[in-house]
Amino acid sequence: MQTVLAPVPVSLLPSVTRTRSRTVLVASADRSFRQRLAEILTGLRWQVREAESGAQAWGEAETAAPEAIIVDSWLPDLDLTEFLKDFRGSFPQVDLVTASGAAAEESPRGPYRQELLYALRRSQDTDTAAWNTAPALGKPDAAPATMHADPWPFPAHTAAAPTPCSPAQAAAAPMCPLPSLPKAVPIRVGHPVTGGGPASSDRLPELIGNAPCILEVSRRVRLVAPRMTPVLIEGPTGSGKEIVAEALHRLSARSRKPFVAINCAAIPEALLEAELFGHTRGAFTGAVQGRIGRIESADGGTLFLDEIGEMPLALQAKLLRFVESGELQRVGDNETVKVDVRIVAATHRPLAQHTQTGSFRADLYYRLAVFLIRTPSLGEHGQDLPLLVDHFMQKMGREAPVKRVDPGALAKLAVHDWPGNVRELEHVLERGAILAGEEAVLTAREIDFGLTLN
Repeated sequence: MQTVLAPVPVSLLPSVTRTRSRTVLVASADRSFRQRLAEILTGLRWQVREAESGAQAWGEAETAAPEAIIVDSWLPDLDLTEFLKDFRGSFPQVDLVTASGAAAEESPRGPYRQELLYALRRSQDTDTAAWNTAPALGKPDAAPATMHADPWPFPAHTAAAPTPCSPAQAAAAPMCPLPSLPKAVPIRVGHPVTGGGPASSDRLPELIGNAPCILEVSRRVRLVAPRMTPVLIEGPTGSGKEIVAEALHRLSARSRKPFVAINCAAIPEALLEAELFGHTRGAFTGAVQGRIGRIESADGGTLFLDEIGEMPLALQAKLLRFVESGELQRVGDNETVKVDVRIVAATHRPLAQHTQTGSFRADLYYRLAVFLIRTPSLGEHGQDLPLLVDHFMQKMGREAPVKRVDPGALAKLAVHDWPGNVRELEHVLERGAILAGEEAVLTAREIDFGLTLN
């Protein structure tokens, strides 16, 4: 006689088969921090999503609907306090934990908070063990960490390590701040490591280098980004002025609105006004339909006027009226339109001097240059050349196998004047990678500077 087994009620199945995988989001710019936590949380049957910035974490939270989020004590793109406040308001159901524990008690406690705290303590133990095996810093016999195994004319020194939590501190505050792994900070020959000035940890992720002039640019960007203050970026061609402008927008309250860039030197004078302010149908020959201009399309966001020094004087007067009133008039239209934009301008020219000669309006200059940021030439932070070379080789490695630059090629790069600055360096390395063909190493033979402009 055949026995027929009745189906087992779902309620009687072992709980492990009914457990839905929990999702946690780890937001940190420190890859090693994310990896340590992900390994531990995966062992606790969490599904881990990672984000390296605040904006990415926000997007992940919208798509993944996590039960919890662990946020590091610093985000590269957003102010941590503002991010936590806005995140709690938009995702009140998500258990929010920070690496420092500052927000752990302020947000609603989730049912799995203890597991998250346990994972953080475990990751802290792992990090502390890494510190204990590292060479002591600040001692005469301690060997400095270097960036490259190959010889390089610029030595590197490591920044001082943060003090890990003591056992007593950890017992009193389970969310004691976590130390981060040491990072190499290259210093120019003969320049001592000092405690003054901006710290390398304050450097914007877009700006490659730890020279004081690069850190000062980052400091200025962070100070002015949250404000509506107009910014003028001055610096030589190829020094990264647009990158700075994008960072200003990214760190501002307007980051979710458009960032609109226009190169005032790349558009013919006859078309630049219509491109900026827009036009109506039939306003000029070829205007078969009306369109809004770049200024209007940036409404609520940031307008980046690159090479503002090339703008014709007549158009400068019209731009001045917009800067003063916030209202524009499309070409061929009698009506005015109110537009809310933050203006960031850039130039490679000394505009203050041009106002003396009358080639640039002084009144417009003073309204644009409320806050000045100067991007340095590559020659001013030559100590960052190894970091820049590594950055661009890794960038090219996204589409092809990563190539290595040998000591001979590095030495040849080190003695070049770099009139085209960082942009020229990127192009020289790209040219060298092409000339190397299938070879995995760039030698001095592949470093071709092309024609040098006098």
